[in-house]
Amino acid sequence: MSQSQTIRANETTVPLLHTHNPQVTLDFYQSLGFEVTWKQLKPYLYLALEWSGFELHFGTAPKGLDPAEENTGGALIMVDAVAPYHEAFTAAMRAAHGKVLARGLPRITRYRPGATRFTLMDPSGNCLIFIQRDEPESLDYGGSPELEGIAKALDQARNFRDFKNDDLAAYRNLKSALRRHADTASAVERALAHATLVELSIALDDPEQAKTWRAELEAVELTEKERRLVERELDHATGLQEWRGDA
Repeated sequence: MSQSQTIRANETTVPLLHTHNPQVTLDFYQSLGFEVTWKQLKPYLYLALEWSGFELHFGTAPKGLDPAEENTGGALIMVDAVAPYHEAFTAAMRAAHGKVLARGLPRITRYRPGATRFTLMDPSGNCLIFIQRDEPESLDYGGSPELEGIAKALDQARNFRDFKNDDLAAYRNLKSALRRHADTASAVERALAHATLVELSIALDDPEQAKTWRAELEAVELTEKERRLVERELDHATGLQEWRGDA
């Protein structure tokens, strides 16, 4: 038989990840609702877990692996819509831990309405990225070439925040752009930059800086329509605090 007659496009791929502590790994994933389908500790370690329609398998981590470096391994999980998955894991974390695990290891990244991905980091530093199937295929981390000034920087910050999970890069680039382009940007662009910096400051655990950006925002003169647009952006900052359970 020819190869075309024996190979059909019905393969199943199962990620094989590392665990530095099998019990910690089992406890974490079971708290999210995963079912253990295989548990073997001797003569060698092998774990298999299942949730919804996908599986994760685990073996022994190599010597010297430091989970804190967050480069253990990972998997991309393609789904029709990411919001329900984020909501399910968030609810499971609150039920198991009394809060969302949003800092350190393990953790889940925040989700903003309209986003097409989020990341789940496990205790061993494995990275599971849930991605919407119709997500744009190409991104320009320097901001869309069709934009300029603060508008381009806002797009750049969105890419860093939503696709790279790099709030610090998003913050630094937008802060720099606001300084460079403040004199030529429109009032609403400056206001949107301030509002985005409020949320990024909260994400970076700097509430005092968030207050400073919010105070500067209040000094920007806007029309009623522009004010409503900016307030919608500020709602993301409030939503982030509520989601994380900040006091």
